[in-house]
Amino acid sequence: MSQKVPRALTIAGSDSGGGAGIQADLKTFTALRVFGMSAITSVTAQNTNSVLGIIDLSPEFIELQIDAVVNDIGVDAVKIGMLSTKDIVSSVAGSIIEHGLKKIVLDPVMVAKGGDILLNQEAQQTLIKELLPHTFIVTPNIPEAEVITGHEITSVEDMKEAAERIKLLGSENVLLKGGHLDKSLDAIDVLYDGNDFYEFKTLRIDTKNTHGTGCTYSAAICAGLAKGFSTVRAVKEAKDYVTFAIKNSFDLGSGHGPLNHFWKID
Repeated sequence: MSQKVPRALTIAGSDSGGGAGIQADLKTFTALRVFGMSAITSVTAQNTNSVLGIIDLSPEFIELQIDAVVNDIGVDAVKIGMLSTKDIVSSVAGSIIEHGLKKIVLDPVMVAKGGDILLNQEAQQTLIKELLPHTFIVTPNIPEAEVITGHEITSVEDMKEAAERIKLLGSENVLLKGGHLDKSLDAIDVLYDGNDFYEFKTLRIDTKNTHGTGCTYSAAICAGLAKGFSTVRAVKEAKDYVTFAIKNSFDLGSGHGPLNHFWKID
């Protein structure tokens, strides 16, 4: 039987604990019935409590992984996550351009949940100048959007202004995630396509098991785009998927547990 299978590539770091990174992306692709492939940028030793160590792969080997997948299997959409260094950012940007890859979902992993900087300033600027202009949609959280724009964000109106500023940097669409806003408010994300704003709102879920939320969200958007969904539909369905994955999360380990990526699979 001949049938076109949606194909999604994740370019990101490996999480040995299985809750975030490549592992979360591939689980999400599988749950949403998309064929998942990977190009690993870094290998981490981590669990639900902390990151114990990181080893970055060489830019050349990252490029080789991308070449291997694109030249044989093909790619309908790409999710980009953890890029640890300036050279890795430049390498991935070069591969995107060389292969003419479209429907790029960029999760700009710059700032950890606790506020720690994960990407140094030189690498941040390389990401903004070399990679961001080639993305279909970029999905920063509020701390990351503040780094990109240089402006503080404390309200939904601030989110919209930041989205407009980020759009000017070259991405076709901007999805600004509002999880860091006032915790008394609903979880509101703002999508801006250059013409219109769309708000996606859900009730906040009181749980500590949120490890990998950003990775999962961007991977779910990538899966929707790989299946040919419109931008708004891809974001809406991804928002619903990740919300229920948090709602159905479970305690695993002694720290921040993982989402339940397979909540919708019988």
